[in-house]
Amino acid sequence: MNTHKNSEIQTVEIQTKSAVDLTQNPTALSSSSNSPLPDSAIVVHTFFSQNKNLEDLQEFQLLAKSANVEILSVITTSRTTPQAKYFVGQGKAEEIAQAVEQLNADIVLVNHSLTPAQTRNLESICKCRVVDRTGLILDIFAQRARSHEGKLQVELAQLKHLATRLVRRKTGLDQQKGTVGLRGPGETQLETDRRLIKVRIAQLQNRLEKVAKQRNQNRQTRQKADIPTISLVGYTNAGKSTLFNTLTQANVYAADQLFATLDPTLRRLQIQDVGTCVLADTVGFIRELPHDLVSAFKSTLQETTEASLLLHVIDAADSRKLENILAVNEVLTEIKANQVPTLLIYNKIDQLENVQPHIEVDEENKPIAVYLSAQLNQGLDLLFEAIRQRLSHEILHLEIKLEAQQGKIRHHLYQLNCVQQEQISEQGEFLLNIHIDKIGWLKLSKQFPLLQSFYQSPKTDEI
Repeated sequence: MNTHKNSEIQTVEIQTKSAVDLTQNPTALSSSSNSPLPDSAIVVHTFFSQNKNLEDLQEFQLLAKSANVEILSVITTSRTTPQAKYFVGQGKAEEIAQAVEQLNADIVLVNHSLTPAQTRNLESICKCRVVDRTGLILDIFAQRARSHEGKLQVELAQLKHLATRLVRRKTGLDQQKGTVGLRGPGETQLETDRRLIKVRIAQLQNRLEKVAKQRNQNRQTRQKADIPTISLVGYTNAGKSTLFNTLTQANVYAADQLFATLDPTLRRLQIQDVGTCVLADTVGFIRELPHDLVSAFKSTLQETTEASLLLHVIDAADSRKLENILAVNEVLTEIKANQVPTLLIYNKIDQLENVQPHIEVDEENKPIAVYLSAQLNQGLDLLFEAIRQRLSHEILHLEIKLEAQQGKIRHHLYQLNCVQQEQISEQGEFLLNIHIDKIGWLKLSKQFPLLQSFYQSPKTDEI
């Protein structure tokens, strides 16, 4: 009788365990966060065109080093299309498995996005962990996150990625009732894991919504005080944090590695003829940035979408700078920040020959690009001058007439504190005399197209 009771107690204790432990931040390279020794890896890259682009492979190797991974060997192959089972061919998969066994590698890193089935099939043949490009980027973010918000965002992105990759584990942890009439398979461990992940994702989203509200309140306070926000954006390792530290005398972590900075940092900045500004250092972008990361970092990236000016920092010494610019612009379009006025900052000119700090202007003599070196403090005075010219906007003096039912527009104008005089006509119409910043007016016109008839700008596409 006692033996039967003891067995029931053991069953209950076993059922409290789970194949998915949500108390810790799950990472693709879990051993790298617990052990000082780096993971040893085999890197796999597939070329899908006749022109073998080695720079993609070199960037992936930099990602691996940023994740504290020691690369033992690099295996490349060429295909016209990915194979359904292994992504690479059967023979190449066996070659990878042989290399893992000979070199005693801990992990296989694949420089592509794998389906859950392809990942499982490669793990089965290689008998070790297989992490694709998305998993590697998520792991770097998990290592870099320092703030509470950053950790929540990374965990949310990782759980969304993990939710599609759960597999049935032979753990013997399936739920069973021990009473008459209720015996049976019950809830499988896979179903339990899915439910736990779903609950945890909901909890994280609720917490991040509260953080987003707080950020929005701070942003609205700055907007009411007419404090413009300048946001640094750019490809990872372009020198954003170095430039941020130089401009604000902050000591944000800056290093020659991918995704050195993750958590956003805001500092006050004084600019002549503009006054107090807020400079924001944001996370860097990269090609094929995981969509889960973009959605998880929505509140952080909101600082970019609501900025008065974007400083797009570009590594001028990078041979792929044009491709990097396009990659950043794609992410800006995805987060709907492509309409924010942008000033290009070509950094690291000290690594180029015969390039001096200077400002490029358009046909209207408006600054569009600045060439400088943040590391050597060259050209910073030109940057301040360009920012001053871009933020010293033209003030529009307009007279507009609103119908009585258009009180929402009138309310927005009063919120912007731009109404100088108001009269009401005999027909009940509002006759408003307003002084408003041109940039603010064009943004308001996009929100209320009716206002476009009161002022026609030939350059509406710049906002």
